[in-house]
Amino acid sequence: MAMLYALTGSFDAAGGNVLFPSVAAGSITGEDLPAAKRLAPAIGFAERPLGPARWHHVSTGDFYRAVLEGVPYPVRGLIGFGSNLLLAQGDPVRGRAALAALDFYAHADLFMTPTAALADIVLPVASCFEREALKLGFEISAAAQSRVQLRQTIVAPPGEARSDTDVVLGLATRLGLGEQFWNGDVDAAYRQQLAPSGITLDQLRAEPAGVTKPLTTRHVKHAARDDRGNPRGFPTPSRKIEFWSETFLDHGYSAMPDFVEPPIGPVARPDLAASFPLILTCAKPSLFCQTQHRALTSLRKRALHPEIELNPATAAARGIKDGDWVDVRTPAGGMRARARFREKLDPRVVVGEHGWWQGCDELGIADSNPFHPHGTNFNLTVDATVRDPVSGTPSHRSNVCEVRPADQDAVDRNV
Repeated sequence: MAMLYALTGSFDAAGGNVLFPSVAAGSITGEDLPAAKRLAPAIGFAERPLGPARWHHVSTGDFYRAVLEGVPYPVRGLIGFGSNLLLAQGDPVRGRAALAALDFYAHADLFMTPTAALADIVLPVASCFEREALKLGFEISAAAQSRVQLRQTIVAPPGEARSDTDVVLGLATRLGLGEQFWNGDVDAAYRQQLAPSGITLDQLRAEPAGVTKPLTTRHVKHAARDDRGNPRGFPTPSRKIEFWSETFLDHGYSAMPDFVEPPIGPVARPDLAASFPLILTCAKPSLFCQTQHRALTSLRKRALHPEIELNPATAAARGIKDGDWVDVRTPAGGMRARARFREKLDPRVVVGEHGWWQGCDELGIADSNPFHPHGTNFNLTVDATVRDPVSGTPSHRSNVCEVRPADQDAVDRNV
């Protein structure tokens, strides 16, 4: 996609994909601290040096392996903030085993999720309406990017709930790291972040809608000339947009992008075609955010159950009517959902939804077991051992499957 921007001359050009300027801000990530510079590479770096570990991120597959197999070294503890790993990531059964095997696991969240349920301690956190939060720039336009806002607390957090910022700074202080964490003072952290902008915390508290810091947008910044008359270029080894990447080549990958058939698909695995003749992909439902919000009655009324989209002809050949409960099976596992017809969908393709587990008390809908093969967890259908060679991401959108009518008695028993 980035190459398409370059080929059409639309990268950083007016009307194209523009890199807006940012309000000057102080770093609060800690990446400039001496201890951070001495950190060993994140797990997964040895296998995929251009993947998430390059930026100190860890994929769930590598995390699970470190916990369960001690490779490249044992991981014994985890502190989680709101991430519902077992519904948002592939391999939920192995993920459950990994979280259960940790010596200590603390989780901070708004709700009890299947992931949080495995923690030794669950910390209640304040929602975005129950805490202050600082935002410098809103990315979507030049005007929005120049806006700085300290979001106000609307209502007090319930019970003992605290913001995750308070949790992090408080924990760091208790661990003797207070000097690196503003001695637990959130306002001090905000002031350090704001200092280069010239905007004060008091100004923002007096202006709940935010303060504008005028910025000037310049286009095609890569074409600007330096003192020697050379184009500024891009942050690549050649200073150019690299359609041919020596970096990829040096790490054993193709120097140019190319299409590779999915490892589990009708072309690469024709032996699976008899049992799994359809191609399975997935899309995010527009009503909900990832694995959240299905307990909200106003939203759930509009989407009571997970759905599998398929062509009416595909359904008719299998005795499936619109709205029927169906079983979806792949070589890795299965799930259950309601059929929804989509006439424009290719008859060879079906489309699922991830993120389903949560019930809705007001509508009498119980939680779904995210680990049961007849549950509603799409990620049970994903073979997490088939991973992208660069990023290590499992293929959530290219699989083979078969769809059949579900046993209605089992559906009624919620099995």
